[in-house]
Amino acid sequence: MFFSKNLEEIDHCFFSKLGGVSTDQYYSLNCGKGSNDDKANIKRNLKFVAEYYDLKINNIITLHQTHSNKALIIPDQNIRKHNLFFDGLVTNKKNIILSILTADCAPILFYDPINIVVGACHAGWRGALTGIIENTLIKMGNMGSKTKNIRCAIGPCISQQSYEVGKDFYNKFISIESTTHQFFEKKPKKRSKYTFSLEEYIIDKLSRLGIDSINSIGIDTFKEDHICFSYRKSLIKKENDYGRMISTIVIKE
Repeated sequence: MFFSKNLEEIDHCFFSKLGGVSTDQYYSLNCGKGSNDDKANIKRNLKFVAEYYDLKINNIITLHQTHSNKALIIPDQNIRKHNLFFDGLVTNKKNIILSILTADCAPILFYDPINIVVGACHAGWRGALTGIIENTLIKMGNMGSKTKNIRCAIGPCISQQSYEVGKDFYNKFISIESTTHQFFEKKPKKRSKYTFSLEEYIIDKLSRLGIDSINSIGIDTFKEDHICFSYRKSLIKKENDYGRMISTIVIKE
């Protein structure tokens, strides 16, 4: 489990992959409903997460994440959970556990202590580039939050050292935001290969959007795969699937 100092006033947790019942490549707290893990194990793992907050499994809101820039306001825990094709969610209601699933992408948690609004988003490179962070903040704004009051924390994600990308990836960023070259490093011994800092890109974007309180857990999911699920590491291991970690935030009653 990982926690952020700037969110200590609100119940939250970046769960590691440990502490569950799943086995093999899903060992052990796999919360990814989209994985091929035994559904009964996933349900038990999600129940553990809910019980951490002394709440029921139905209090957890999970998303069908598609690397989109779509964010959603959660009005109550009875929302139709099987149709939530979004990558960001926001609420000001109590006892609703907002959750994000990741395995190298960055989970971001948001908290407005003035209006008591919380948010969470799944920021892979595609979502981060196309506006998931902005749209999550817009939804918080719709609930009365001012950007200057919002605190945010970035959970475990792949680090620059571990994130090798090609020329096409680099060009995609540069064509949309020319200043993003600063988040890439050319690999000297590999032609047309770069490393990309997703974390630094997100921090810069949050700062430009007006967020002053930003904290990062600083755990590399690829290198720390003994405690983190990593999509890229699963490819290297030639595994046919991978688990997902869960990151959560909730306004407790």
